[in-house]
Amino acid sequence: MRRTPILDLFRPGMRAAARAWFALEFHGVENIPREGPLIITPNHQTYADPPLVTIPIRRRVYYMAWDKLFGVPVLGQLIRLLRAFPVDIYSNDPRAVREARRLVQEGAAVMIFPEGGRSFDGTLGHFKLGAFRLAVTLDATVLPVTIAGGFEAWPPQRTLPRRGRMTITYHAPLRTTAGVDPRAAARQLAERARAAVASALPPAAVQAPRSSTR
Repeated sequence: MRRTPILDLFRPGMRAAARAWFALEFHGVENIPREGPLIITPNHQTYADPPLVTIPIRRRVYYMAWDKLFGVPVLGQLIRLLRAFPVDIYSNDPRAVREARRLVQEGAAVMIFPEGGRSFDGTLGHFKLGAFRLAVTLDATVLPVTIAGGFEAWPPQRTLPRRGRMTITYHAPLRTTAGVDPRAAARQLAERARAAVASALPPAAVQAPRSSTR
C-alpha cells in the first residue's frame, strides 16, 4: 500500500479542524478497500469534499477535478501536488478519461464525482456513467460515499463555510454484475451507487434520477 506522506502529515490537523467546525463524523470506514483498483464516487456538496472524504483513507488517492481550478493561483499548484488531474466537466474529456484509466489499471484509487459538479440546491443529482463504464471495463471496485450536511455548512453562494454538522458515510463496495452487457452493467452500477449514496441522505435531498448517456 503506497503511503501519503503529505496527507499523513496534515491528516490529524484536518480531522481536528473538521470536527471542530463541522462536527464531522465518519461512518463505515471499515468498508474502505486498502488495496486494489478503486473508484471512489461521492456526491458533491462543497469545495472541501475531496480532502474531507480522504481523511480516513490510508492509501494514495488521485482526484479528477474541474479544469478551471488549475488556473487559480496557489490553489492550482496545491491540487496538483495532491495528485489531482483536470477534467472538462462540460464535455467528454478524452485526456481525463485516459489518465483515470491509466491510474486504475495500475491499481490506484481514483475519486470521481459522478454528478459532474457541486449541487447548487443541496439535492442529489443524476449520476453520469463515465466512472461506472471505467469500473466495468477495468473490473474495478466502486466505493459509494455520502456527504451529508455539507451544503448547509458551505452552499455555493458563500465564500467561506459556516459552522454546521456533517457526516461522511462509506458504503459497502460494489462490483460489476457478471454476465451482463457492459453498457447495461455500467448503468446498473451507477443506479446501485446512487441508491447507496441516497440511503444516507434526508429524503428531501434526494431527487428522482434523470437518465444519462454520459
